[in-house]
Amino acid sequence: MPGPAVDAEKVPFRSAKEEIRAGVGVEGSEGGGGGGGGGRERPGARGHRQDIVWRNVFLMSLLHLAAVYSLVLIPKAQAFTLLWAYFCFLLTALGVTAGAHRLWSHRSYKAKLPLRIFLAAANSMAFQNDIFEWSRDHRVHHKYSETDADPHNARRGFFFSHIGWLFVRKHRDVIEKGRKLDVTDLLADPVVRFQRKYYKITVVLMCFVVPTLVPWYIWGESLWNSYFLASILRYTISLNVTWLVNSVAHMYGNRPYDKHISPRQNPLVTLGAIGEGFHNYHHTFPFDYSASEFGLNFNPTTWFIDFMCWLGLATDRKRATKQMIEARKARTGDGSA
Repeated sequence: MPGPAVDAEKVPFRSAKEEIRAGVGVEGSEGGGGGGGGGRERPGARGHRQDIVWRNVFLMSLLHLAAVYSLVLIPKAQAFTLLWAYFCFLLTALGVTAGAHRLWSHRSYKAKLPLRIFLAAANSMAFQNDIFEWSRDHRVHHKYSETDADPHNARRGFFFSHIGWLFVRKHRDVIEKGRKLDVTDLLADPVVRFQRKYYKITVVLMCFVVPTLVPWYIWGESLWNSYFLASILRYTISLNVTWLVNSVAHMYGNRPYDKHISPRQNPLVTLGAIGEGFHNYHHTFPFDYSASEFGLNFNPTTWFIDFMCWLGLATDRKRATKQMIEARKARTGDGSA
């Protein structure tokens, strides 16, 4: 596989030294756009129309309607089925937070082969694009946050940053900037390559077949209840929880580490996204495996990684030092706790 060398056309992902500021080269106030379409014109957008992907609009609408229907089935389902659905939600979340996000996107810790296989399987259960594409786009999001190169640019409004970005084709800047990032580390991982090659098969199995069959086969739940609760409802909730990090955590909350960027600290997002709501911290110190300061903060993803380290399946956790954190707070923070 290609080595780490980067030619003149490549822009390496330097997570530990990332100093990109949201809004650099972007005109207009932070509260500019409303609903994803209002506000001032976006630079580079003049004469450029992003085509609506009607297939995605239809499928996402159908999924959410099915999820609403699933709520009716909750009183009719066995307690074990509801517990199983929640367990699948936690696996789904870890596949994104501990896997695609903190391990593969930011390389904030190292994982041995068994753990990488587990996280790849959990990531297929999440069905949010394969690890390679998820990580590449997330690196673009960090490097060009709140610009047209950001896949879910929060400056285009809540709806766009939450789900609307999936309803249109990627902005040309997202594609162009993504091509210039160094992603050879992702392609060098055989687990990432395997999951990408067999992604459709693994998604069908992990996101739909396994969650549906387990309650039916083991404790006699109906296939109908199993499918709608452990697959459809669980999948829809997990999608929206992830999207809250892109929308709510970029708009609502305080900024104790860097007041010059949009990402915020949002406790409610943290609860749903098992530790990913400390977003101002994360964008300030993207290399930190915990994505938050140590302490009593609610961060199940960090607990999971720590447990994997205790088992010997993870190593080399990267951390921002206390001195580094306090210095940054004093220099760029908004003064909040």
